[in-house]
Amino acid sequence: DTWWADHDSHVAFIARVAELEVVGMAWLAIVPRVPRPGVTTRRSADIQSVFVVPEHRGKRIGSALVQAAADHAFDLGAGHVTIHSGRKAVPVYERLGFASSRQLLQKESK
Repeated sequence: DTWWADHDSHVAFIARVAELEVVGMAWLAIVPRVPRPGVTTRRSADIQSVFVVPEHRGKRIGSALVQAAADHAFDLGAGHVTIHSGRKAVPVYERLGFASSRQLLQKESK
């Protein structure tokens, strides 16, 4: 895919069954952050576009993808991992250790 080739800031996580059938995916964006005194390498990460094929939902595939992406981000030194979610998926992410934060603010484009 040309998009992926042009964006080395993203890592794809793929779930397969029967070796060839892709049933789920999640993307991890690794974002470099400005250094601060005493810390020269800083990163944050954002899990994006988590999707599981409808007939394979409810089998913890999405949870495994999100956990793998978060673990990879922390292995790369990310200080935190964010995920943007629809209301329906919030309990899933909370079970995986994600929590809402009063410090994370967002402004929508007009």
